[in-house]
Amino acid sequence: MNSYEIWCNLVQGASDQEFCRDLKGYLDHLQEAGWIVGWRLRRRKLGLGPAELGEFNITIEVRNLVQLEACFDQVARRTGEVDRLHRAVYSKVRDLRTALYRDYPDPVFGRSE
Repeated sequence: MNSYEIWCNLVQGASDQEFCRDLKGYLDHLQEAGWIVGWRLRRRKLGLGPAELGEFNITIEVRNLVQLEACFDQVARRTGEVDRLHRAVYSKVRDLRTALYRDYPDPVFGRSE
């Protein structure tokens, strides 16, 4: 499993509840279409954590990089329902940071012994 990690803050005046609702609509749509396996949203607790990572952390799970690329291709088209849902989320965030992680050890790249 590969995890696409996103850290962000909300733009000034954005509602955290609206952000959560819009994110759920967007990522549920991607999951139902088969472009992602799953997702979760977490919020920094008690202000603990590096400030540069932002208050929110979104984890998007994909089987492999082929699935991630297919998902990116759909979003990059900027058309239809995917674009509408993406814009509703993206318009509420700032200070984006991203990373890509994989389960380790995994069957492709070896096992720790």
